Amino acid sequence: MREVILDTETTGLDPSSGDRIVEIGCIETDNHMPTGAFYHCYVDPERDMPEGAFAVHGLSSEFLADKPKFAEIAGPFLEFIGDDPLVIHNARFDMGFLNAELTRLNMAPLESSRAVDTVALARRRFPGAQASLDALCRRFEIDLTRREKHGALLDAELLAEVYLYLMGGRQPGLDLNVNAVQADTHQIVEVERPQRSARPHAPTAAEAEAHEALLDQITEPIWRSGS
Repeated sequence: MREVILDTETTGLDPSSGDRIVEIGCIETDNHMPTGAFYHCYVDPERDMPEGAFAVHGLSSEFLADKPKFAEIAGPFLEFIGDDPLVIHNARFDMGFLNAELTRLNMAPLESSRAVDTVALARRRFPGAQASLDALCRRFEIDLTRREKHGALLDAELLAEVYLYLMGGRQPGLDLNVNAVQADTHQIVEVERPQRSARPHAPTAAEAEAHEALLDQITEPIWRSGS
């Protein structure tokens, strides 16, 4: 089953007030496992970068000035995601921005039913616990040392790992990448088991007498047919 893990970075929190997408990161998975295929691009938002947003992702107006506009990447982006489910952390946020950009280009919006919201999955599985991406990475012992700032592709990679745990495909502390060299170092321990003689099964005199009395009550019992 193909799914696309998706994350965006933006100039703010509200597309209806003029905030725009500045980065998109997508990871392709098959049966919840990354295939190695991905889509990533920076986007010129055609507006200034607020200080608050810059503090989150570190993408400046100067850095984004020569990047393609959303109109230029819409086609390749839609081709990559296809019609497959989109796995998103806080899906309403990213879907809202993507659909605002598509609507601005008079293109059909993405159906909300395509989104798999990992925040909702986490809250159902761990009621009352924190459901941020950082909190889930810590819960599942996923390395966060690379995440000095938010980044769409990096966050999509982390979310792909979190999603695998949420779907029960991996357990914390379980290394699925143990190689053959490591496996060959395991020792086989032979356990010496004591030898026990067979227990006697011959009937007692009382048991034999009771059995004969029972046979006397049966017409032509097979036990007396001769052997």
